Amino acid sequence: MSEFMKRWSSPNSQTFGEKVREAVKPSGPLKPRIDAAVRSIHIQISKLDATSNRLKERDGSLFNKVVGSIQKHDTQHASVYANELAEIRKMNQLVSGAKIALEQIVLRLSTATELGDIVVTLAPAMSVIRNVKSGLVGVMPEAEQEISEINNVLSSILVDAGQLGGLTLNFEAANEDAEKILGEASAVAEQRMKDKFPDLPSLGTPEAQDYTQQ
Repeated sequence: MSEFMKRWSSPNSQTFGEKVREAVKPSGPLKPRIDAAVRSIHIQISKLDATSNRLKERDGSLFNKVVGSIQKHDTQHASVYANELAEIRKMNQLVSGAKIALEQIVLRLSTATELGDIVVTLAPAMSVIRNVKSGLVGVMPEAEQEISEINNVLSSILVDAGQLGGLTLNFEAANEDAEKILGEASAVAEQRMKDKFPDLPSLGTPEAQDYTQQ
């Protein structure tokens, strides 16, 4: 068996704790380490889903408060609720965009089978994950450390893959790929928000007055 094949997928009979330690240190077969990183990203995706659902519930509550205030001709409270609702929707769009971006990274990592694929995939993946982490600090501060650990695992895999295959990294191409992933994720998240949530009328407009007739 070639050295690459040994480091890519050699089996082992480690305990769960040993597997976790193996996943985070810069040595050992590459495939199990990538699989461990993918599992960790899936956990973050689940947490993003849960956060998005909580924000959705808060969105519905605030929307009803805005409508109720408009019906009572209480523009002061309607404005306060509307501003809070706008912030909640920004947060939800950010969370949704992060989730979509991570799903794209999982898809790419899951289909990487060659050293060249690994290097080309990991470089933009790490950039995407760093951007996701910085964007989520204000919404999910508890995710910062966990996402940093994922990034460290991917970094060690990237170093080993590059050394093993004698490959060099095109940082410019990697950054362009990362920006493309983030841009597409943001656009999809924005459209989903528009499709899911009703628009609020601007206070004082005829559209707002329609609510007072309901």
